Amino acid sequence: MEKTADMQLERGIQPDAIQSGFHSQITTYLGPIIIIQVLFVLLPLFFILAYSFFKSGPYGNLIFEFTLDNYRSILDTGYAMVFFKSMYYALQTNLMCILLSYPLAYYIARYGGRHKAFLLFMIVIPSWTAYIIRLYALKTILGSNGLINNFILDLGLIELPIRFLYTPWAVSIGLVYTWLPFMVLPLYASLEGLDPSLWEAATDLGSAPFRRFVRITLPLTRGGLLAGTILVFIPSLGDWLVPYLLGGSKFMMAGTLVAHKFTTAGDIPGGSCLAAALAFILLILLFLVIKFGGREALEQAL
Repeated sequence: MEKTADMQLERGIQPDAIQSGFHSQITTYLGPIIIIQVLFVLLPLFFILAYSFFKSGPYGNLIFEFTLDNYRSILDTGYAMVFFKSMYYALQTNLMCILLSYPLAYYIARYGGRHKAFLLFMIVIPSWTAYIIRLYALKTILGSNGLINNFILDLGLIELPIRFLYTPWAVSIGLVYTWLPFMVLPLYASLEGLDPSLWEAATDLGSAPFRRFVRITLPLTRGGLLAGTILVFIPSLGDWLVPYLLGGSKFMMAGTLVAHKFTTAGDIPGGSCLAAALAFILLILLFLVIKFGGREALEQAL
């Protein structure tokens, strides 16, 4: 850009004209993106926020009267416990994804060789299948007549099927299975960018594997770790389909509660209030992760 500006100055073009042309290019490139963001992200969020301050009629109709009762109900009822429960499962999912993704991403980055693309392809390819189909497949595997129970019964280890489905364990397995690739890819990108000579130098200096990981690998891959946290923690906190299909109708998380308010209860203001509160929590978490992770975490997430 500087070379282009210098060439234009040599040709007698004024700096104001150069700046005007640059701004017009920015407007041309970012204009459609801004319009899409406003129409499909900001405008729906605005309507949800506005509806959260209205009342709900006896037949699910909107009463356009300003009220804060919807927000008071979050603290006065058991909704707060649902949010804390969702936070717990999101943290658990994020931690499990980190524990599983680090060794996997490390192996692919260091020892994958010419098979790196194939290994990454095998991790990503399940995401190409429809979300609900994958969950129904997992539901079939965990069922009483599923693959796991049939295998254990054939071995003679149990006499009756084990109840995996509609338990907190099934929800945890479903969340980890769904969002694991979104932790592997940022970590792999961070590990792939590291200089192998750093590990070799640490080994030559007598550093143990765990010490190498704590002093070299972990600090240099912090951006990928925080980016993976953004991509795993936030969607798992608002996930509603996994708890609904694998946890049953009685297993309630924040996303399930919002969906219940909108679809079953017909309480649009109440559902909008819960959705706005959940979005506010997610924005705070996103701000903290980006603040502590810096620009690298945001670039890895994007």
